Amino acid sequence: MLGYAGWSYMPYSPYDQYHKRSLPYICRLAPDVASIEFEWMDAGDNGAHLLYYRKYRTNDPYAVIALDSSVGMITGLEPECDYEMYVVRASGTGLSDIRLARTGPPVGTVVNYLHPEDETYAFSGRSLCSPSIVKLPSGALLASMDVYSSKAPQNLTLLFRSDDDGAHWRYVCELLPCFWGKLFCHRGVLYMLANSTEYGDLLIGRSTDEGQTWGAPVTIMKGAGSWSGRGPHKAPMPVIEYENRLYTAVDYGSWSTGGHSSGLISIDADADLLVAENWSCTGFLPYDHSWPGAMPEGQSKGALEGNAVVGPDGEIYNVLRYQMDGYGKALVLKGNKNQPEEPLQFHSFANFNGGSNSKFDLLYDEGSQAYWAIVSEIVNAETPRQRNVLSLALSHDMQNFQIVKRLHDFRHEDPADVGLQYVSFLIDGDDIIYLCRTAINQAKNMHDSNYTTFHRIKQFRQYLECKV
Repeated sequence: MLGYAGWSYMPYSPYDQYHKRSLPYICRLAPDVASIEFEWMDAGDNGAHLLYYRKYRTNDPYAVIALDSSVGMITGLEPECDYEMYVVRASGTGLSDIRLARTGPPVGTVVNYLHPEDETYAFSGRSLCSPSIVKLPSGALLASMDVYSSKAPQNLTLLFRSDDDGAHWRYVCELLPCFWGKLFCHRGVLYMLANSTEYGDLLIGRSTDEGQTWGAPVTIMKGAGSWSGRGPHKAPMPVIEYENRLYTAVDYGSWSTGGHSSGLISIDADADLLVAENWSCTGFLPYDHSWPGAMPEGQSKGALEGNAVVGPDGEIYNVLRYQMDGYGKALVLKGNKNQPEEPLQFHSFANFNGGSNSKFDLLYDEGSQAYWAIVSEIVNAETPRQRNVLSLALSHDMQNFQIVKRLHDFRHEDPADVGLQYVSFLIDGDDIIYLCRTAINQAKNMHDSNYTTFHRIKQFRQYLECKV
């Protein structure tokens, strides 16, 4: 066992289970109504392999499939049923961990799936969170997601690639430590901006081969290294370039210590992104209940997960999810594009159904001269924290938003069980493409998602004049 200074693995396993890195590994699952697609690899043997599967929690005999490629399909399965499976070398010298999957109707295209009782990634977590998507210089799509559980280590991120506009996805690699990761390209090079864990160090790393391998990351900001301490909070929020400078939002604090303060980090677009001293931070503005339009004290927990965005006046802003009950607002803070370390200032609260109960990306589109977001819409005042209706919203002034299309409506499902949330999206010509943290088909709960799903909104500008 040798020391290693990189960031990427194929696959990662804890060092006291180092031998697993050269054993068979089921690296991707994608269940459907009566089938399960799987992808596997074996870094230690390129010979013949077999897949064994059966219903979970039974003593049924295993069915066996001879594997002739790295991607396979189990068909003829019972709908809405849990299955277990593993890959073994035909020689009998090594087998993979047991993986679990539940059949059921998916939403969109399944990028990856993780059963809530699957132990494969228990060293990091048991659900798939923090989706991020980027279009690579080659035209391929790259998707990432971390493996989450409350108060768990939360330090592993999985990467997948599509070479056919999102129709099919394949495993790429894993990053550790990496949590809340945001993929973005700058000057034709791929970067990942992430935390080491919840409230851990803020990191940035680079790949020169479209995500296949990654060099060691650089620490931009030190963190607490624990969910219980104060440190940077960096959900996969947009990274934008404006007037030859990159901007993205970052928070500081933690839920357990009273909430978060808000800031922007930025860097000269010509600078080396892997030199920590090249980055600037506005400093962190604490939430103030006395701001005009704020909810009364006790009815809001402040704001987090902001979007760096250029306002209609050409200034730089941070538009944040505002934690409140009710139909929702977003908090708008203003930066100084000429003084990147000057603290943010309160600007306003935007009227925004969907701006309060979940993270949202906010992007400006030149083609429509409008601001677009994909949000967890509140449709019932009695359940303001529901995330089972996903909708498209727009604004022309960054102050007043309207819902223009409901993309997925699961009001027929219990809002405690189903969630479509934390969307990461891109404007792709005339379309919007997005990655969603999706909890359906008996996820642990609406928050702890078992799917990462891919979707496309065709000709999205047709909804400019629509109202729901």
